[in-house]
Order: sequence, then C-alpha cells, then structure tokens
Amino acid sequence: MKFASLLAAAAVSALAVPAMAQDTTGGGRDISQDFNGPYIALGGGYTVQGNDRRETLVFDNDLDGTYGDTVNTSGGANAFSPGFCNGAATGTANRACRNDKDGAEYFARVGYDRRMGNFVVGAVLEGGRSEARDSVSGFSTTPAAYTMSREADYQAGARLRAGYTPGGGALFYVTGGGAYARLDNKFVTTNTANSFADNGKTNAWGYSAGGGAEIMVTNNIGLGLEYLYTDVKDKDYTVNVGPGTAPATNPFLIEAGGTDIQRSDPHFRTHSIRGTVSFRF
Repeated sequence: MKFASLLAAAAVSALAVPAMAQDTTGGGRDISQDFNGPYIALGGGYTVQGNDRRETLVFDNDLDGTYGDTVNTSGGANAFSPGFCNGAATGTANRACRNDKDGAEYFARVGYDRRMGNFVVGAVLEGGRSEARDSVSGFSTTPAAYTMSREADYQAGARLRAGYTPGGGALFYVTGGGAYARLDNKFVTTNTANSFADNGKTNAWGYSAGGGAEIMVTNNIGLGLEYLYTDVKDKDYTVNVGPGTAPATNPFLIEAGGTDIQRSDPHFRTHSIRGTVSFRF
C-alpha cells in the first residue's frame, strides 16, 4: 500500500508537469538550450521498503562458513521453533514486531547533460542519506528475542540518464547505474547468558534505476520529480555468539562452542519518491 501511494503521488505530479512547462515558455528564453551542459542539484523525498515476509536469521553453528544450520537444544529440538518476523521485536516469545521504518531522504548531485535535438543523454553523481531502517528478528524457546537492524550512514550513486524533451522546457527521462551504501548495522537481544560480538558498519554495493520529469522555470533553475528503486547487497555483517556465562549445553555452543548469525536476505531494497531543485551553468 505504501508503494502504491508513492506511485500514485508521482503519477499525479508527472501529469502536472506539461501544464507547468507551458507557463515557462517565452520571455526571450532560448528553450533549445534547455537541459544542455553541467548542473548541480539538491533534493529530498521519502523512502519506503517492501515487505520482506520470508526473511529470517540464518545460523552457522559448526563454524564451517556455511549458513543454514538448525540450532538445536540438548534434547534435539529446534531452539528457534517460535520462528521469525520482519521488523524489530517488541517482545520475547510472542513473535510480535514493529514494521520496518520508512523515512525522509536528502541528497546532492552534480550532473552533465548533452542535448541532441529533442533527445538528452547525461550522467549523474549523487550522495546523500535516507532515514529508512530495515530489521529482522528471531525468537528462541528460552524465551528470548534477537534483532538485526540496518540503515545507511550515507549513500552514493553514479548513473546515466536518457530522456526526451518535447519542448516547452520539459524533460522526461529514465536513469540507472551503480549504487553504494555505508551501512550501520545493530544487533539487540534479550539473551543475557551468551556473549555477542558483531562487525558493525559494512559496505553494500548494488544498483539504482528509475525515471522522472524536470521542468525549467528560468534560464538556469529547474524543478524535478523522480522515482528511484535501489537494491544494495551486504553479505559481510555477522554476529558471533560465544559462551558468556552459558553452559556447554547451550544451543549456540553444542556443535562448535559458538555460532555465527547472519540475515537470510543480504539485499536492502528501497523505493523513493524525490523532488529536486537544480541550477544549470
């Protein structure tokens, strides 16, 4: 529903662009030079995430580097039989979780466009931050809850874009390219017996793709609306479970004296609707 609402808002705004562009013609401005040359831009918007309903925690309890093991109690029962949920745990044994956090985003970019008649091609370098947070939780029979969360300290992207301008100071375009995020990972648990250590911040790489519209409101200033899908992947974040004060019969310790935990899905996927203000040289 959140994603559908964003698309609806984008569609309404995009339909309004041609009418706005008609008001920007005339006045002695050479519209044949619109969207041609270097520019800088500032932008902001809102980021939402899809539902990762099948995401879980995965375990390596023999420490052989392969995940997908079952953590069993000394009696042979699955210690995580209560299951998992998408989001941050609100309790211990009830499998209740808060939804993933959506949030605002803000960024700056530099770009260059080359206009060839009604067609425009260009490149964009961008950096910024989103407040979105993605979590997954697991529940053990202890009972105890275990939550992994991640959000981006900052993000960057390098994309190409290609578009069409029908005249009147309007441009419609598609864009795509590489994406990077410096992820801030956190682990929280109600288990007070074992010890837990993690590697904190990690690097995630992937891609972004989307499209948008832009209008020139003066010779140098443009306003834009853009949708962007981003998918970055991080396979490095790991939580190492140690003995702490737990006995050797503790489920995390039975196989090899410890267990490593990761997320089942290393992908961090977001949908963004963003507005931009650009200044062209």
